[in-house]
Amino acid sequence: MKQIPISGGGDDRSLTIDELLLESRRGLERVHPWALEREMAAGALVVDTRPADQRDRDGELPGAVVIDRNVLEWRLDPSSPHRLPVAGDYTRRIVVVCNEGYSSSLAAHTLQRLGMTRATDLIGGFQAWAALHRGS
Repeated sequence: MKQIPISGGGDDRSLTIDELLLESRRGLERVHPWALEREMAAGALVVDTRPADQRDRDGELPGAVVIDRNVLEWRLDPSSPHRLPVAGDYTRRIVVVCNEGYSSSLAAHTLQRLGMTRATDLIGGFQAWAALHRGS
């Protein structure tokens, strides 16, 4: 498998996925599952990127907008002609949620690179949120 070199600085060393994940999380103010409702009440846009089969199996995330991961950036970038109506503000808090909190970190980092500086993700993803709410 071909490794893609890191751009900039003349360094040809490639990142592992674990290094990329750590790099992505450095700029995120990640949200704890117990704080998600508070974020929503404060106006954050919560985006569920889990595939349909996971949502069918494990349930929906109340109040979240569902956006497939493969179109996330196009739907949330305020400059995109394919954006959703809720995506008109670069400064809005966006909390990306995946199943376990890994791909959401990468996605939130990408959103930040596109100018949505308050994008972040949910620690532990939907599974952590669901574990907290079981039996409630």
